[in-house]
Amino acid sequence: MNTLFPITPELPDGFLYYPDFISEHEENELLKIVSSTDLHAMIFQGFEAKRKVASFGYDWSFENRTLSKGKEIPEVFNALIKKVTSKISITPGDIAELLITEYPPGSVINWHRDAPPFDMIAGISLMSDCIFKLRPQEKLKQVRSAMIQLPVKRRSMYVMKDDARSLWQHSISPVKNKRYSITLRTLKST
Repeated sequence: MNTLFPITPELPDGFLYYPDFISEHEENELLKIVSSTDLHAMIFQGFEAKRKVASFGYDWSFENRTLSKGKEIPEVFNALIKKVTSKISITPGDIAELLITEYPPGSVINWHRDAPPFDMIAGISLMSDCIFKLRPQEKLKQVRSAMIQLPVKRRSMYVMKDDARSLWQHSISPVKNKRYSITLRTLKST
């Protein structure tokens, strides 16, 4: 269907999207940092995923489902953390994890919700666009018409909190080009 204006999907409560969140200069600076970071293969439920990661702050073990304190978040990310937390009205100290992920061409993320101890999730997309998909967590509601697809552009930021975090799953379609993401997470309050 041809329309005069682009049709934006109706996003779940708690899903926010900020195109052009960082500048091209900021993206280049972050890519320099990422390229000097030691990334390793991600192991998920005993299998090597088709992506590489580096995690700072708290680490979630998919093998034994435990949360532990990992390496400190490098100070070189302080400017990004400040920019993100300012935009979503939390404090930099609320960020409990920073995850760098490298997605080679063809890699996907299957349907999931992030690890249970984490609350708010903010993702910054670098170097390439992707298609972000959302569907209800509840099996009976997982009909084709309930799935939402959102083009996530490079240099953009998405945020998942509240219903988007707890009542929805997300996935990423196979990427066409190498893509990096920096994911920031807060912990659920106990």
